Amino acid sequence: MKAVLCKSWGLPDTLVVEELPDVAPGPGQVAIDVHAAGVNFPDVLIIQNKYQFKPELPFTPGSELSGVVRAVGEGVTHLKAGDKVLAFVSQGAFQQQVAVPAKAVMPMPPGLDFDTAAAVTLTYGTSHHAVVDRAQLKAGETMLVLGAAGGVGLAAIEIGKALGARVIAAASTDEKLAICKEHGADAIINYSTEDLREAIKAATDGKGPDVIYDPVGGIYAEPAFRSIGWRGRYLVIGFANGEIPKLPLNLPLLKGASIVGVFWGEFARREPKANAAAMQELMRWMAEGKVRPHISGRYALAETPQALNDMAARKVTGKIVIQPQR
Repeated sequence: MKAVLCKSWGLPDTLVVEELPDVAPGPGQVAIDVHAAGVNFPDVLIIQNKYQFKPELPFTPGSELSGVVRAVGEGVTHLKAGDKVLAFVSQGAFQQQVAVPAKAVMPMPPGLDFDTAAAVTLTYGTSHHAVVDRAQLKAGETMLVLGAAGGVGLAAIEIGKALGARVIAAASTDEKLAICKEHGADAIINYSTEDLREAIKAATDGKGPDVIYDPVGGIYAEPAFRSIGWRGRYLVIGFANGEIPKLPLNLPLLKGASIVGVFWGEFARREPKANAAAMQELMRWMAEGKVRPHISGRYALAETPQALNDMAARKVTGKIVIQPQR
């Protein structure tokens, strides 16, 4: 089978595709033929040794996948060969076959295709944990989403609407904002052409948003936080801009506001029952049509470096997937 390998820390073009032996499941494991693997911004950071998770070289990047069970190891009873499944793993999704712990695998919901199944776990898991659990967003409240056309951003918009909130989407181009509107945004802000603080003030009648969802960081963090409403919750999701902002601590004092960290991977590890309940709610919303991943690109296994370059250059809207069997 073929696999993408990171043999030395570096940019996506340093990745190579090599032939490896077919996988076999060990005790408590499931071997899967990978049909689709979701691409996420952390994948760009991990191969450069710039992320919290630091695997040993060489390794295969990629953390979320869907496919068909090849075989199950000793002790695995809830799955069998031929089952369609999705999984979230620490590494290894960008290859044609993978052996993973059975506890990381769940059956694909009926009617879901492989590409969509591979686009759900990390982005929607992150946004559900952020918006529902950490922010406690309520019906009738207002949430501002920065970087709203990305994978986690679109997921946040849909989850906000599923909860009955008003959602303002902010992104860098009119094309990206059009996609945000398609996914339910009530109002839009182009922060490349508009003054962010003035636009937020106009969109909230001067009250400011109750929740700010920020996966971008950089120059927009402080003006956004200065615009937050009383008792607002500022969700720190990540730093796609590449710059970790520094906020003056008098700002949360003056607004009675909270700065709330969001680390879904650690939440899923520490609170697996709560994460499982969240995933069940997401699957129910998906069946009801309230959430629907937007997949803007599909790449063959050999095109993985290009997929990661597109992600790094912020050319991606919604999600992109690798199709390893191509």
